[in-house]
Amino acid sequence: MLYRSAAKAFTKGAKEAPYDAIIVPGFPYNGEKWDMVHQLRIHWAHYLYSKGYTKNVIFSGGAVATPYIESRVMANYAEALGIPREHLFTEEKAQHSTENVYYSYRLAKDLGFSKIALSTDPIQTSYMKKFIKKFELPIGLLPTVIDTVKTINVYEPKVDQSNAMVKEGFVKLSDKEGFFKRFRGTMGKYIVWHEEDLKKAKYRRRYKDRMIPSSEQSGNNKSVQ
Repeated sequence: MLYRSAAKAFTKGAKEAPYDAIIVPGFPYNGEKWDMVHQLRIHWAHYLYSKGYTKNVIFSGGAVATPYIESRVMANYAEALGIPREHLFTEEKAQHSTENVYYSYRLAKDLGFSKIALSTDPIQTSYMKKFIKKFELPIGLLPTVIDTVKTINVYEPKVDQSNAMVKEGFVKLSDKEGFFKRFRGTMGKYIVWHEEDLKKAKYRRRYKDRMIPSSEQSGNNKSVQ
């Protein structure tokens, strides 16, 4: 049922292709070999790029459960599969899945990308689409289609991941935060929002202590120019 729903969502999202960028959430890397989740997400990102569904790929995730910065690990693999480095970007601040989506969306905007889609496995898509809908974020969906993945040679390329490793001071998230705090993070409770992205007044009131005002954002944009 979940896979059929993902396939249906992909068909709908593909009608809006090509996208300027897709967002691919990270996953912990153990320093030895990639996990099945890496295999699925990275090969799917390569498929979408090679078939022209997206022009760029944003991998998201910091060093959360291991000393490896998840987004860099995945970008290194994606480059080894054939995506040019100039079309790969990393968002390295996110520690929770909702942060993966929002902070990557903000990075995409900063890079000048306007058409953006989330691309991840069916399970993660099923609950991230609720987050996207709740906050009315202009992010499409290009979830993994398992039947298509079955036709792909999902091999693991040899990659040097030394540039993805935190050299000093790493503490895994589970040692810094208890279960309930991590759960709140997964629910987006620690996101620092931009006021322009909070369409409803109730959310602007609720997150006012974790919100960058539009006036401040406008000032920052002017200083950059």
